[in-house]
Amino acid sequence: MSGTLWLLPVALGDTPWHYCLPPATREAACRLTHFIAENAKTARGDLKRMEHPTPLRDLAIEQLPEKPSHADIDQLLSPLHAGHSVGLMSEAGCPAVADPGALLVRRAHALGLCVKPLVGPSSILLALMASGLNGQRFAFHGYLPAREPDRSQRIIELEKESIRLQQTQIFIETPYRNLALFTALTTNARAQTLLCLATDITLNQEYVTTRPISDWKKQPLPPIDKRPTVFLFLAT
Repeated sequence: MSGTLWLLPVALGDTPWHYCLPPATREAACRLTHFIAENAKTARGDLKRMEHPTPLRDLAIEQLPEKPSHADIDQLLSPLHAGHSVGLMSEAGCPAVADPGALLVRRAHALGLCVKPLVGPSSILLALMASGLNGQRFAFHGYLPAREPDRSQRIIELEKESIRLQQTQIFIETPYRNLALFTALTTNARAQTLLCLATDITLNQEYVTTRPISDWKKQPLPPIDKRPTVFLFLAT
């Protein structure tokens, strides 16, 4: 029989597993000896925090290429055909959500393999929950353009779309560019548009604040520099 592809969420930072993972997720991870991860080193750290009973050196952890080919994906899934269940782990909390692991999941379905998602933290959904913005209509856009004027033009386009659809717009940025994106938002968005910054979700230094753009302009720069942050806005 073929193995199962388990989608294993991980903590969003260097925290004990029980802070944000249910026991059933940890127990499933600890039964596995084969894993696919965006970053093998990070995955070992996560499994160590989960107190995996097998020595880390004895676990098979394959790294997912940044742009995997069809051959790469089939090779990564090959242990399942041999009867081994495999855990898919992400750098983003939940596998296959804003994550290249989705390609493996799609291929697993095409091959008729069993896919099992497990419960764990998603920074995108946690940020939306905490924002107070529209949780019925929302879209995640990944990264906005890194350079001007493309970034500002994209912000203007997304704001118009938010007005038209009453849709919360969600995106992320490389942490060292957070303040540049924040400045672009406060420069280009309308005064009444609501902006939420959700930083270090689930960690002790978590920072989640929603304000109109007009209020953000009156405040000191927020504490988001070089810290993982989800940006959300809703134009009203």
